Amino acid sequence: QVQLVESGGGLVQPGGSLTLSCAASGFTLSDYAIGWFRQAPGKERERISCISSYGRTYYADSIQGRATLTVDNAKNAVILQLNSVLPEDTADYFCAARRRLCGQSFDYWGQGTQATISS
Repeated sequence: QVQLVESGGGLVQPGGSLTLSCAASGFTLSDYAIGWFRQAPGKERERISCISSYGRTYYADSIQGRATLTVDNAKNAVILQLNSVLPEDTADYFCAARRRLCGQSFDYWGQGTQATISS
């Protein structure tokens, strides 16, 4: 059974770092692309990052230069670190999986983790 579980949200001060984890079970990351999405209050969901099964990464303009995606093979997890966070980074963050390449539609979704950027 494919399952994705996000963790790492919470309250972060502006300028700090947010580290989110997407732990996968039921499949190996070497076969799947993992995308990170977020939905801020009153806004549409946006894809902010993706890593393909080949290790190619993508970052949206909103987080380019502030974000890093890494794969923890021991934990079968993808880590998104977002630095220099801003109040507008406040959102529910979700990870999703699809076969091999990053694309528009994803087959499996996690439940999400909420992050609030505030002093």
